[in-house]
Amino acid sequence: MKSQPPCTKKHRHEFVETYSGPVAFGWDRRTDEACVRYYLQKFSDDALMDHLLEKLPDPELSRIFNLISELLQNHLSDAEYHRLFLKEAED
Repeated sequence: MKSQPPCTKKHRHEFVETYSGPVAFGWDRRTDEACVRYYLQKFSDDALMDHLLEKLPDPELSRIFNLISELLQNHLSDAEYHRLFLKEAED
């Protein structure tokens, strides 16, 4: 695993900090996308993950991992996966 300087951040969660629209699902595609993005950014918060992960039973942990893996595999090319998900530098 490559080490990075402590001040370098590769991940951002800015949407959840600035979004002022409705957090509702089922209205229209644009609101649905915003709601999913908002929920995922809230869900991945380090403090919530620290609290929640230890409470998840193995089958639920597997379901989350498998769903995310399936979505990435179905919708990203190999290059997109490495660039966008793994945050690997392009050669």
